[in-house]
Amino acid sequence: MNRHAADGIHVSVRTSLGQFKLDLDLQLPGRGVTAFFGHSGSGKTTALRCIAGLHRAEGHIRIGEQVWQDADHFVPVHQRALAYVFQEASLFAHMTAQQNIEYGYRRIPAAERKIEIDQAVDWLGIGQMLSRTPDKLSGGERQRVAIARALLTSPRILLMDEPLSALDHSSKREIMPYLEELHDALDIPVLYVTHSPDEVAHLADQLVLMEDGRVLANGPLAETMTRLDLPIRTEEDAGVVLDSIITERIEQWHLVRCEFTGGSMLARDPGLPIGHRIRLRVLARDISLALEPVTGTSIQNIMPATIEELGEDKHPALMLVRIRIGTSPLLVRLTRLSANSLQLEPGKTVWAQVKSVAIIE
Repeated sequence: MNRHAADGIHVSVRTSLGQFKLDLDLQLPGRGVTAFFGHSGSGKTTALRCIAGLHRAEGHIRIGEQVWQDADHFVPVHQRALAYVFQEASLFAHMTAQQNIEYGYRRIPAAERKIEIDQAVDWLGIGQMLSRTPDKLSGGERQRVAIARALLTSPRILLMDEPLSALDHSSKREIMPYLEELHDALDIPVLYVTHSPDEVAHLADQLVLMEDGRVLANGPLAETMTRLDLPIRTEEDAGVVLDSIITERIEQWHLVRCEFTGGSMLARDPGLPIGHRIRLRVLARDISLALEPVTGTSIQNIMPATIEELGEDKHPALMLVRIRIGTSPLLVRLTRLSANSLQLEPGKTVWAQVKSVAIIE
């Protein structure tokens, strides 16, 4: 897709829906996936609807150099260069998949088309289903066609409101690789609403954490996920995502070495080529700490780290420790007894131990 990314997004809006109040003031990157994350009722979808112009709120919205809303004017939704993917695919039932995606494409003047049909078909892997009508497609296939149709309107920004929530587990697994492909292919911003930590880990670059209509945090994924002042830290699957590159394949043991900023880890071989970018999700519960490098252990990933911060966990027997390996932050969950025995404190050097089998690609 040959176009320059927007130079950033600014959203500052306020609205009330009954007793619910939304108050946003966000500066977001002009490329990559920003995940709006939080529990049901936190205001994620309302925020997206305000940005789209589907709900009229007070405030200011700017996408790159285009002002969609300020004190003096309000651009209606049909004049905003956006595409919106809903929870349900909402395809035209009487049209084939081919006709559905061409519907979006033909709405755009030829000179303004930034994505071609062949590109969208390839990105979403829908070439084999173009002749079928929606009733002959699985849930995941319908959603892939809906995303292709949205992209073929050549939007300035793509809004996705829990696009996987209506799918079963199998369909979610089927569609995720295609969303990851889009993450790498698109150079427009994507605002992605979800309550799934797994979707955040696979797709997000930026995380907006919401609660009761307010933004609790907004920042790069790894830094935000390891903040000890946020409620997300106490979740059972709390952890961090490391952007890494496959640099070595150990075929005998079906492992690969993945290098990230500040270190490397061995993980199960996902079958991707050397040089391929991969995300490693490391959960806080899967890291242990030692004061010296350990020998004679089954754990393969043992790396020097620095203690940055200690914090409370949900249960009084546990605590959370933020460490840094090079410039990469990680979160560690351990007992207070262990922390006391190791005399952990900020600035102390420790050795982080991560099982290869615990790393989620």
